[in-house]
Amino acid sequence: MKHSIPCAFTSIEAVSGGMNQVEETMSCVYKNPNAPIEDRIKDLVSRMTLQEKVGQMTQIELCVATLDDVRNLSIGSMVSGAGKEPLEKAMASDWAETIDRFQQAAVDSRLGIPLAYGIDAVHGNNRFYGATIFPHNIGLGATGDADLAQRIGAAVALEVRASGIHFNFAPCVAVCRDPRWGRCYESFSEDTNIVRKMTSIITGLQGQPPVGHPKGYPFVAGRYNVIACAKHFVGDGGTEKGINEGNTISSYDELESIHMAPYLDCLYKGVSTVMASYSSWNGCKLHAHHFLLTEILKGKLGFKGFLISDWKALDRLSEPRGSNYRRCVYTAINAGIDMVMVPYRYKQFIEDLISLVESGEIQMTRIDDAVERILRVKFVAGLFEYPFSDRSLLDTIGCKSHGSGNEEEEYKNAIMKILALRLHRELAREAVRKSLVLLKNGKNPGKPFLPLEKNAERVLIAGTHANNLGYQCGGWTRYWQGSSGRITTGTTILDAFREVMGEKTEVIYEKYPSPNTLSGQNFSFAIVGVGEEPYAESAGDNSELVIPLNGSELISTIADRIPTLVILISGRPLVIEPWLLEKMDALVVAWLPGTEGRGITDVVFGDYEFEGRLPMTWFRTTEELPINKGDNSCDPLFPLALD
Repeated sequence: MKHSIPCAFTSIEAVSGGMNQVEETMSCVYKNPNAPIEDRIKDLVSRMTLQEKVGQMTQIELCVATLDDVRNLSIGSMVSGAGKEPLEKAMASDWAETIDRFQQAAVDSRLGIPLAYGIDAVHGNNRFYGATIFPHNIGLGATGDADLAQRIGAAVALEVRASGIHFNFAPCVAVCRDPRWGRCYESFSEDTNIVRKMTSIITGLQGQPPVGHPKGYPFVAGRYNVIACAKHFVGDGGTEKGINEGNTISSYDELESIHMAPYLDCLYKGVSTVMASYSSWNGCKLHAHHFLLTEILKGKLGFKGFLISDWKALDRLSEPRGSNYRRCVYTAINAGIDMVMVPYRYKQFIEDLISLVESGEIQMTRIDDAVERILRVKFVAGLFEYPFSDRSLLDTIGCKSHGSGNEEEEYKNAIMKILALRLHRELAREAVRKSLVLLKNGKNPGKPFLPLEKNAERVLIAGTHANNLGYQCGGWTRYWQGSSGRITTGTTILDAFREVMGEKTEVIYEKYPSPNTLSGQNFSFAIVGVGEEPYAESAGDNSELVIPLNGSELISTIADRIPTLVILISGRPLVIEPWLLEKMDALVVAWLPGTEGRGITDVVFGDYEFEGRLPMTWFRTTEELPINKGDNSCDPLFPLALD
C-alpha cells in the first residue's frame, strides 16, 4: 500500500508474507531552497486546496487574529493598523515575540507557508517608541538626494526587521498636484521627475537587484531587507480639488506621463508589491479597474509581484460601505487584486471568495495567478528559509537586550546598539538639514539675517511647534493620525537651540509670549516655530490652508517687536500673506522633519549651507489652486525648484 504524505521525507515499510522492506523517499520541490523559484511556486500551488489558496490571499489584523485561524485557514499575511491594540505601547522586542508566535502557527499549518507581516513604516519604523523618525516624503523630495533616500530605506528596513516585520507599505510614489490633499506630505513632489528620482528608497528597503534582473520581477536581497510596496496605484495625487479618495479626471496619456511614470522606476528596481488606490480615475474606482490593474500594470508594464488592496478598500466598492460584500469581493478579485487587506471580516471574505470560485463567478485561473504572485514574493524574500525574527537586529532600534550573563558580551552588545542608533539618528539629522528650504533671508538685499549668532546675549523661542515632538513628526507617528507632545524619543527645536547656544546665552521659552516678555526684554532675536497639527489621509484635506493655531497672529505679534526667524513645520505649502512675509526677517520651511531637531540648528547657525529646494509650487492664494510648474497662469509666491 502506498501513502502520499505532502511535503515530508517518508520511509514506507511494507510487511506482508515475507515481502522485502521498500523505502520510498518523497521530496517537495517547494521546500528546496536551491530549486528555481518558479518551480517551487508550481510545486506548491499544485499541492494547495482552494481553502489554502484563498487563505493566502487574505491579510488580517493582529487585534482580531487567532493562532488557530492563522494555522487552520492558511492565512497569508497579517497587518497592524496604526495605534491599534494590543501592542501600540510595546517595544520592538515584544512585537518580535508576538509576530513569531503567529509565524509559528503559520509554519505549523499543513503546508507550512509562512506569513508576510506588514506595517506602514512610511518615515521610519514609526509605530515604535524609540525608533528613528525621518522626514516625511515631502521633505525628502526637497533634498533631491536619491542616495540619501536609498540610505534611509536601508536604515528603515533594519529597524522594521528588528521588530519581526517583513513587509513595509512604502514608499508612496504619488505625484501630488494639489496641496489641499490630506496626503500631500506622503508625496515627494508635484513634479514627476523628482518622484521618479526618489524611488531609490526602494533599493534601500529591498536591496540592489543584480545587473540583468528582469523588469517587474520582485527582488529582496536578504534578511536585512523588507518587502517594499509602491502605492497608491494610480493617480491618487491628482484628484479633483485634492480630495482624498476622490476622482482624478484626465486622459490616459496624462495619467501615464504624470502619475504612472514613477511606477516604471519601481518595477525596474524590483518592487515586490503594489497597493491599489482608494481613488477613482474618471469615475471608476481603482480597486475595480481591470484595465489599469490587470491590462496595464500586470500586462503592459510586466509586474510579477502581487497587488494588494488598501485597508478595508473592498468595503468602499459599495454604498453604504460594507454592504453587498460578496459583490465587492467579486469585483476586486476579478479586477486584479491578489491580496486583500480585509482586515477584520476575514471569515466572511474567505467564505465569499470560496463561494464565488465554486459558483464559477471567479475562475480558478484568477485564484492561481494571485497565489503564484504571493508565493513568488515570499520565496524571493526568503521567508520559507528564515520565517522568524532575527533578535540580533534589536540593537538597531533601541530595545532592551536580554541579559546573557556574560559581562563582556553584554558590554559589546551595548556598544553596538549605541553605534547603530547613532548612525540612524545621524542619517535622519542629515536628511533634516538637507531638506530645509530658505524662503527669505533678511529684509534688505545684501544684508542676510542668517546665519544666527550662537553667542547671542538673549534669545526668545516661541510658538506651538517649538517644543512639540509629535507636531514635528506629523501623522503616521506612533498613531495613524499622529499625536502631540513627547510621543517618542528625539530632539525638539527648543532642545536643539538649547544644546547649541553659548553658555552665556539666556534662552527664554514661552509658547505664547506674554506682553511683559515682549516689551520688557532686550532680545537679540526670536525663533518662532509654527505650523500644522498632525493629520493623516482624509482628516488632512484642507481647502483653506492657513497656518493653524493662530500661527500668523503669533508671528506678527513677535516680529513687530523682535527680529524673527520663522520655522514652518508643515506637510505642504500654506498661505503666507504678503504683509506677514514682510514682517519676518527670515523664513525656513522645515516640512515634517521627524525626531532630529539638531538638523535645523546645523543649518540656521551656518555649520552647513541650505540645500533644500521647493518640491511644490508655493501658491499665493488658495483661489489659484491647483497650480503647478508649467501652468500658463502660474504666478506663485515661490516657484517649484527644478535642477
